[in-house]
Amino acid sequence: MNAIAGTGKARLVVQTWVGSRLLLAAVAVWVMSHDGKSLTDVLANWDVQHFLSIARDGYTEANSIAFFPGWPLVLRLLSWTPVGAVVGGTIIAIVCGGVAAAALYRLAGAPAAIAWLLAPTAVFTFVPYTESLFCAAAFWAWERASAKQWPAAAVLACVAAGVRVSGLFLIGALGLLALTQAGRARERLARVAWLVLPLLVVGAYAAFTIWKTGDPLGWYHAQEAGWARSLSTPLDCLKNTIAAAQPGAYGDHPEWSWVFRGELVSVAVGVIVTVICLVRKRVAEAAWVLVQLVAFSFSEWFMSVNRAVLLWFPLWTNIGDAVEHWPSSRVRTVILAVVVVVALAVQCVWGWLFFTGRWAS
Repeated sequence: MNAIAGTGKARLVVQTWVGSRLLLAAVAVWVMSHDGKSLTDVLANWDVQHFLSIARDGYTEANSIAFFPGWPLVLRLLSWTPVGAVVGGTIIAIVCGGVAAAALYRLAGAPAAIAWLLAPTAVFTFVPYTESLFCAAAFWAWERASAKQWPAAAVLACVAAGVRVSGLFLIGALGLLALTQAGRARERLARVAWLVLPLLVVGAYAAFTIWKTGDPLGWYHAQEAGWARSLSTPLDCLKNTIAAAQPGAYGDHPEWSWVFRGELVSVAVGVIVTVICLVRKRVAEAAWVLVQLVAFSFSEWFMSVNRAVLLWFPLWTNIGDAVEHWPSSRVRTVILAVVVVVALAVQCVWGWLFFTGRWAS
């Protein structure tokens, strides 16, 4: 009976993955039809253009050094195939989204995976962004590390570290997990030693940025110049974001204020998740979320936290645990149904923002 029930839950995760991706595809098709846009127009907005440029020409554009090379390399390889970089990158993103959901299923069951698939900013796991590949590698790295399979975890962390700077935070969180897992001191040090591999990946890119720019802080300065991520205090960061979130703050682009309000909500969610993890004595998971919140806080304003929520597997595993332990009842079914409908609606709106070229975080 347990095996049958498990099969049913796994099937529900697959159905959610397929259904939510089809819904985003429907939004993209509607935008193409309504606005007269091409497939590339709707899929290749914002950072996708930077990835494509690096894939095609290397690090030639100003501030392109802000992007790690893993994903542009994938797109370059895809550009040599009949499907091309944009469509191929979308296919890889969709598949990797399913792989990431599978890891969450292993970590905390079907509700965790389903919650992640229904995330408001799931459009970034549908288009050629780094989120899907990073989450697939990072979530499975955590799953393997939790099972004390550290060689596999280290290799997966190498993939994550080659895709985006968040890989550095992942290495730190994995290090805490290695030290807090049961075992003798020698065993703990052996686990930590495996993390030298992904550290070498980060170190190699750091060396490349120094060689390319002549600036030891080249990556940070590229972020500062290209995305207004100049150094600020957390209090000023909060004040600036609250001001940007006010209705009418951007008359020509009202959606900007919506997104900034989302950033504030995402930060609050991150704080709550950090506290919950600490209460549950999951120190490494708390550190994974907290270090990202701290990094975002020393900027001019909170930006891209809405997307970073996709990386916070402790959020989704805690949601999964809460749903699993919620006693079955008619009220529970109704509430969950309403939440799913609302989540899909928000997901469609966020997809519309991205597909129409509006700022979507």
